[in-house]
Amino acid sequence: MTEVEGILATAAALLAGATTVEEVQAAATELLGKKSALTAAHRGLAGLDPDGRREVGRELQEAKARIEELIGARRSALEAVERAARLDRDRLDLTEARGKRGPGHLHLVQRTRDELEDVFVGMGFVVAEGPEVETDWYNFEALNIPPAHPARGMWDTLYLEFGDPETILLRTHTSPVQIRVMEGQAPPIYAVMPGRCYRRDTPDARHIPIFHQIEGLVIDRGISFAELAGTIEAFTTSYFGPDIHSRLRPAFFPFTEPSAEFEITCTICKGSGCRTCSQTGWIELGGCGMVDPAVLDAVGLDAEEWSGFAFGFGIDRCAQMRHEIPDMRILLENDVRFLRQL
Repeated sequence: MTEVEGILATAAALLAGATTVEEVQAAATELLGKKSALTAAHRGLAGLDPDGRREVGRELQEAKARIEELIGARRSALEAVERAARLDRDRLDLTEARGKRGPGHLHLVQRTRDELEDVFVGMGFVVAEGPEVETDWYNFEALNIPPAHPARGMWDTLYLEFGDPETILLRTHTSPVQIRVMEGQAPPIYAVMPGRCYRRDTPDARHIPIFHQIEGLVIDRGISFAELAGTIEAFTTSYFGPDIHSRLRPAFFPFTEPSAEFEITCTICKGSGCRTCSQTGWIELGGCGMVDPAVLDAVGLDAEEWSGFAFGFGIDRCAQMRHEIPDMRILLENDVRFLRQL
């Protein structure tokens, strides 16, 4: 019994002196290994009578369990210390600011999205969202863009290495949400769909490869192109102010017919012409048109009964126009000097 007490005392002292997990492991080998005092004591059981063997064996098993408990507790404590030190060592200062730090605020793009949603909700629309990773069917085929269709060249698509080749992609527009909305509810539909989109665009003053769109969809009986034009103009003056107007130019989109591009008065030069508007006095904001009957057929709606229009434009472009930012690329640069101004 004295020998067992000595083994426990030695174990407690040895583990208390361990300062790393590796030292704890070395101590565990010394205390429980083949050459340990505990193992030697087990071998000595052979020289005892049955009653003594039973009693001492029980004490040795309890001592072993106690030592294992001490080893586990010490290892856990040191692992916690080492983990805290590692986290402190790897901590990064992401504030990019020195000295006094003021409160943060939402990024300009997010604030613009919130404001646009408020404008359209005030016009009677609801807000809908969908996934950023889409299938080819939702992103193209249901929108009247079948495989090998020439219109697919309008989008520089980023496909994912998942499933069959060119079947899963990062959505190139928020139009797939229109399909999901029409699948999920019966008309009438008055909805806007904001979200992030991806294209292999070369960044310039008016384009960035990761951008944000907001699209609108109206499906009801008796909807005409005149109501589309009125909606675009009502939005433009509501969001940009009474001095900024919209105009429509004929265009082609496979999911609308007829289709148009809508432009607004350049807010930077107020229509006189500048680098941002390519000296035209107008900035293209997005596309629009009457929903093609083929799109209605894809979601099971009767084109003879229902009609509607859709429109879409860039949230980043809206932020650029609203705040007179000459180059859109600065929205992605996280320049604190720029962000503090907004």
